[in-house]
Amino acid sequence: MSNSTTAPAAGSPAARATGEFTHRQVITVLIGLMMGMFLAALDQTIMATATRTIADDLQGFNIQAWATTAFLITSTISTPLYGKLSDIYGRRPFFLFAIAVFIVGSILCGLSQSMYELAAFRAIQGIGAGGLMSLALAIIGDIVPPRERAKYQGYFLAVFGTASVIGPILGGFFAGADTILWVDGWRWVFYLNVPIGIAAMIVVARVLHLPHTRTNHRIDWPGAIALVVGLVPLLTVAEQGRDWGWGSGRALLCYVIGAVGLVAFLLAERAYKDEALLPLRLFRNRTVAVGSASSTILGMAMFGGLMTVPLYLQIVKGASPTVAGLQMIPFVLGIMAGSIVAGQLIARTGRYRIFPIVGSVLMAAALGLFATIGADTPLWRTMLIMLLMGLGLGGNMQPMITAVQNAVSPREIGVATSSVTFFRSMGGTLGTAIFLSVLFNVLPDKIGDAYRTAGVQPPSGLAGGGDLNDTSFLSGLPDAIAHPFKVGFSDGIQVVYLLALAVMVVGLVVVFFLPEIPLSMRSAQQQRLEDAAAGAAANALPVETTGGPADALPAAADRPGRG
Repeated sequence: MSNSTTAPAAGSPAARATGEFTHRQVITVLIGLMMGMFLAALDQTIMATATRTIADDLQGFNIQAWATTAFLITSTISTPLYGKLSDIYGRRPFFLFAIAVFIVGSILCGLSQSMYELAAFRAIQGIGAGGLMSLALAIIGDIVPPRERAKYQGYFLAVFGTASVIGPILGGFFAGADTILWVDGWRWVFYLNVPIGIAAMIVVARVLHLPHTRTNHRIDWPGAIALVVGLVPLLTVAEQGRDWGWGSGRALLCYVIGAVGLVAFLLAERAYKDEALLPLRLFRNRTVAVGSASSTILGMAMFGGLMTVPLYLQIVKGASPTVAGLQMIPFVLGIMAGSIVAGQLIARTGRYRIFPIVGSVLMAAALGLFATIGADTPLWRTMLIMLLMGLGLGGNMQPMITAVQNAVSPREIGVATSSVTFFRSMGGTLGTAIFLSVLFNVLPDKIGDAYRTAGVQPPSGLAGGGDLNDTSFLSGLPDAIAHPFKVGFSDGIQVVYLLALAVMVVGLVVVFFLPEIPLSMRSAQQQRLEDAAAGAAANALPVETTGGPADALPAAADRPGRG
């Protein structure tokens, strides 16, 4: 990738002909992509502190989880669809479509008059959100060579880190305001997405012009439908199982339908072969197989472990949701530092395998240290562990995506990238469901043991766990009564961290199987153009020289290895 100031302008005929982008052009495109990703990242973090207020205002506190579940289901299922369709028809229209759908969903969410309406409109939002992350990563893969790619992908983690800090603050501000400009304060949680989204669409529409040659393919609609049938009940029971009971009739029905759907999905993918939504052939590629398995485990450990940190800060340390968001800044700084350092070193050395390994070791160490935190642990020590966790995560996520993109044909970058994102999302959902279930199952005994050890009689109902979504009852209790509750809660969280540590150790073993393939110095866009030119030249040769056009040049997708 050239940094020359005389390189063709982005979107110009010359740039489209060479597929080469300067650093300035990449940054310009990157700004639009980051704005789109910021929408999805901010939406999830801002909802964390505003959900309770929204549920109370819409008189649907008991069904508030459906607003999260609906978003999760549609965003997870749409991710592989975006990857496959964008490989066939091009990235730009689908990225613009994802932003537009997200904006429409946000407006509708702001107009909701009931919790059921909000859940339905959050599902629309999720359809848009499913394409924002995976397509942004795929577009960077199109325009930046793998050797340079990690440097730019690190910016994406910075976007998520920034959103994780700003989101709770904005959510607390909007939820705490009765009205802003004669509109309920919490509705601005969704309306805020509209100007950001419109700005992102304008930037992307103006600067993102990638050449794309449409090819005729069958679209794997049977696979898409089977995936919906398989994942909807399984994601639903993952989110609702704690309330329903994991062995209840509704849960068992979800298991059966989900299993039938997944079997049908595998049969459809086998039948459609290379045109499948997630081609099974891809997973015979060792890098893709390791990347998908590692991403699933990473998602479990990351979401399953880290979702308890805000609970610890709020319930044990007494922080408000907004303050807890600010106290997570070391985690964000760790992600940014880890991703930037990994990206720079990959660009200089051309080697990536060591970074997921080191990142997994750091994450395992951080989870082990989190398991030692108690009610009286100084806050600064907890924040140092957050920094360590962030460093491990930053050094793990983006190098793995770079490895997978480098190992596949340029024609399959979209589906390969979306598969990694898809499996990470599935792992996060599974980890959250399992670890929350474990936490709430062990808390009553842990809290009861803490009161017995302290020789204090708990207030009525408190030993059973209390309302863990509302910590206000602790502030009104004498310290002698509140402290055993905090001790018991900390002991319960330690169990979760030990489980997350065990999962992460498995992930570390998996990462050791990641092969080291030399990183290509050409972007996917450059490779596609060169392949097309070579193919055209070969087809123009006489048959007796080439042995026929079909024998002149193997398809890019059939060539072994890259780099």
